[in-house]
Amino acid sequence: MVSTLRIPRLVVAAPSSGSGKTTVATGLMAAFTGRGLTVSPHKAGPDYIDPGYHALATGRPGRNLDAYLCGTELLGPLFAHGAAGADLAVVEGVMGLYDGAAGQGELASTAQLAKALRAPVVLVVDGSSQSRSVAALVHGFASWDPEVRIGGVILNKVGSDRHEELLREALDEAGVDVLGVLRRTPQAATPSRHLGLVPVAEREPDAVAAVAAMAEQVRAGCDLDALWALARSAPPLTGAPWDPAGALAGAGTSPPSGPRPVVAVAGGAAFTFSYAEHAELLTAAGAEVVPFDPLRDEHLPESTGALVIGGGFPEVYAPELSANAALRAEVAALAAAGAPVAAECAGLLYLARELDGAPMCGVLDASARMTERLTLGYRDAVAVGDSVLAPAGTRVSGHEFHRTRLEPGAGTEPAWGVVRPGPPRTEGFVRGGVHASYLHVHWAALPTAASRLVARAVRPGAPV
Repeated sequence: MVSTLRIPRLVVAAPSSGSGKTTVATGLMAAFTGRGLTVSPHKAGPDYIDPGYHALATGRPGRNLDAYLCGTELLGPLFAHGAAGADLAVVEGVMGLYDGAAGQGELASTAQLAKALRAPVVLVVDGSSQSRSVAALVHGFASWDPEVRIGGVILNKVGSDRHEELLREALDEAGVDVLGVLRRTPQAATPSRHLGLVPVAEREPDAVAAVAAMAEQVRAGCDLDALWALARSAPPLTGAPWDPAGALAGAGTSPPSGPRPVVAVAGGAAFTFSYAEHAELLTAAGAEVVPFDPLRDEHLPESTGALVIGGGFPEVYAPELSANAALRAEVAALAAAGAPVAAECAGLLYLARELDGAPMCGVLDASARMTERLTLGYRDAVAVGDSVLAPAGTRVSGHEFHRTRLEPGAGTEPAWGVVRPGPPRTEGFVRGGVHASYLHVHWAALPTAASRLVARAVRPGAPV
């Protein structure tokens, strides 16, 4: 059903990474939430960490919008789904405004997303080490693509009153509105490590304090009234919001009859990477979704009939995960009984025999270790054979992001054949009901993954 969505919205972008998008976007979300608005948080690209801070700032799930993983046709519907009932939507961009999938033009760029959402862009510019040149920089970004509307600039890392004056004069000469100025301050700094920011789940209550500091910076340095007016200038969007039940029906599947199977979903500090739509699809497919924490829970949820273990940082918590031998044994037993187990990246490592010498679940005859090499980027892949998630030949777009290496053993078939980029190769493991892979896939583009997993899940009362 086609509908019209009238929601004020802003896209927070920057000329490059490291300019302060996360600080500004999260601060705006928190500041407007503090004004009593219901704010819908969104993140361009496959990033899992920033949405955790967004959720903390708004009290709503942080949602990703990724044209590569989901297709351009789902950008608007997924946005409308996430923004339902909100007064304002704030979208944090990815990398530089016009950066996207390598070698594929504007695909998966913030600019492409801003155009798809018909949203004004707030450009966050690192003002350090420049004065009048800022006008040339902003002019170039504003004129590069006339379909991208730069609504104004927020200057970040400004050193002094005089520095601010020079930057404002230059941008006034260029006819660009300055919507805010943030000074150099360590207050809202968020710690990083080998894969980016440290997730919220690992650093509460410090994360709460960091978000509060971001909000205070934005309140003190930005013209919230002008930003609200800019957001309200966004025109209506037309189209049907994405709906998990509708997505499953459109794929030709319906929930099975009988008791709802329990699908246990790993969470906690070691497994923080997930897309909100996955749990929604599992629920729509007929599952009872129950979270658990492999760092703290010694047992799987009662009547677990299927298991989903997403991404995260098991390498940081390898000793603690290993020490939870009771849970590791239950995971191994569930997999050995043929129950469906879907694991991505961190989940793959958790199912391995060992990780950096620490015993893991032993579901897969493979040994994992940390390396210095970062593996990062979008992937196009095809299912090598039938699995709990997809039939043979299914084409998917995914994302790979890790610093580990896996030494595989015997007794498994590969999950995916990666066809691009680089030479063709196989990746991941399929064994019985287990599907384990480094590849992160967004199930909004593959809703049948949820229905297939639920259909094979063990029902309450059935033997495992």
